[in-house]
Amino acid sequence: MRCFVECEVRIGTGWPSFWEPIAAENLYEKMDASLGMVRREVKCTLCDAHLGHVFADGPDPTGLRYCMNSVALRFCERKNA
Repeated sequence: MRCFVECEVRIGTGWPSFWEPIAAENLYEKMDASLGMVRREVKCTLCDAHLGHVFADGPDPTGLRYCMNSVALRFCERKNA
């Protein structure tokens, strides 16, 4: 299973950012036109909660940048390889 750290993007926005989700089946995207801009909102397929937004200005290999709310993440201790 991929760890979020492996796909973390360090861009300095303050939001945890990643170039792909671990389990895409657990989220869906919805257009968000709030705050005078159009964005893609990331929502939970189970409870419909707001998880963050995804932008098309991320790094390779996907070109995506998932900016996730920290309360939507489960932080785990990293094990040394």
